[in-house]
Amino acid sequence: MLCLSSPAERFICRQPWFANLGEKLQQEVRCSVYETPAAKGDVVLPAGHPAQGWHAVLEGLVMLRSTQHQRRTAAFLGVPDGEWFGEGTALRAEAQRYEVVALRPSRLLCLPLAVFEHLHASSLAFNQHLAQHINLRLGQAMTIIEAGRTRSAEQRVALQLSRLFWRSRRRLDITQEELGQLAGLSRQTINRALGALAAAGIVGLNFGRVAILDDTALDQFLNPTATA
Repeated sequence: MLCLSSPAERFICRQPWFANLGEKLQQEVRCSVYETPAAKGDVVLPAGHPAQGWHAVLEGLVMLRSTQHQRRTAAFLGVPDGEWFGEGTALRAEAQRYEVVALRPSRLLCLPLAVFEHLHASSLAFNQHLAQHINLRLGQAMTIIEAGRTRSAEQRVALQLSRLFWRSRRRLDITQEELGQLAGLSRQTINRALGALAAAGIVGLNFGRVAILDDTALDQFLNPTATA
């Protein structure tokens, strides 16, 4: 069993569905979850790997990306610490359709597949949270598809910085290198786009890191018809 002071224990106990589980099931969840460390650049979960369960980022930042034809890759989205991912793979109990890559040193948590399936079959609170999470991921996926077809490079960069993807962050912590990998844009394009956003007072750039200065201005940049 995980000790009470472990990050994984604290993370699980903070989940909104956890308090609604019976004591026996809470114990099962605490005893079953496990951590996986990853260095920057590690492929934590390869494409084609059998489903292990539902995953969360305890610390760091990972990228979900798809391997395409001719060995090219395309990023799906970044997952920061505190966020879950891989619910579709867990629900279908199928092999990974994408690979998970650590963009910085990270630690992942896994809720094993058997326990995930038990919670899915027995806990209303768990299913309500899962439905909300899937709805969020669907919105992110549709926005990424739309952005890749119709938006400028500056808007694609701004989108990757928005609360749609960093909803729990009061202050963004991402490097220009990481942003380029998530947006699928070259270093030169990222630098140009960030320069335009900085000139508009939307972001600040300091030692290779990006900080959001004005959330309202960022929203208006993404949706010019939005009101302050």
